[in-house]
Amino acid sequence: MSDIDIAIAGNAVSLAGVTKLYDNGVMAVGPFDLSVRRGEFVSLLGPSGCGKSTALRLIAGLALPSSGRVEVAHRRGEARPGHRIGFVFQEPTLMPWTSVGENVRLPLKLAHAPAAETDARVAEALARVGLSEFADSYPRELSGGMKMRVSLARALVTDPDILLMDEPFAALDEITRFRLNNDLLALWRKLKKTVIFVTHSVFESVYLSQRVVVMTARPGRLSAEIAIETSEPRGEEFRTSAEYADYCRKVSAALAPSYAGQSAL
Repeated sequence: MSDIDIAIAGNAVSLAGVTKLYDNGVMAVGPFDLSVRRGEFVSLLGPSGCGKSTALRLIAGLALPSSGRVEVAHRRGEARPGHRIGFVFQEPTLMPWTSVGENVRLPLKLAHAPAAETDARVAEALARVGLSEFADSYPRELSGGMKMRVSLARALVTDPDILLMDEPFAALDEITRFRLNNDLLALWRKLKKTVIFVTHSVFESVYLSQRVVVMTARPGRLSAEIAIETSEPRGEEFRTSAEYADYCRKVSAALAPSYAGQSAL
């Protein structure tokens, strides 16, 4: 048997009939159903406020569903399977008073990892995102793209099986965003993580994903699923191809009903 125990055969994550009702009476999600296979790259796409970020928080265990079931695969014998989930937020949320290396080390400290292991794991995580030479730098000395790389390294340092990413590149310029999209795909191919990626961008979702999950307006429910079936590895040739444009049109058409009746303001 594999060292991964899957709650529902073949899946890393499964949400069944999940709802989330906040204390202020807002129904953010649901009922929402989603299954993500182990090693799959899935993007959640939908209008602002549709519950994409809430869905990630439910998967991460940062919030509890009001009803329904959330099941996440974990390695057998893990007392706290949440340690096997890495989360990259919209903002890098780095500690400005300490170095890049210490920012990346933080999850290991919180997990009480043996001190003898932490240096090597921090160095490996920084190398994966191309920031080895910046271990002693401070966040104020980094560009926006580099700060997001640090955030990604911090999520990877615990060697998670599942990587949750909440619009990590939304605030970056287009050139930096394209570069980080390419780097993220290269990491995904190499490390074989399960990635669930939240974005507002049709173009980004098509470029990155094996499958795009379109959500309705709040309360977020599954509206459509589009498989992006193209040759790997993807690169600039795919980004400028007619095939890519066709998929973007298909995803845009699936997304349009989610915006119907919404104000542009």
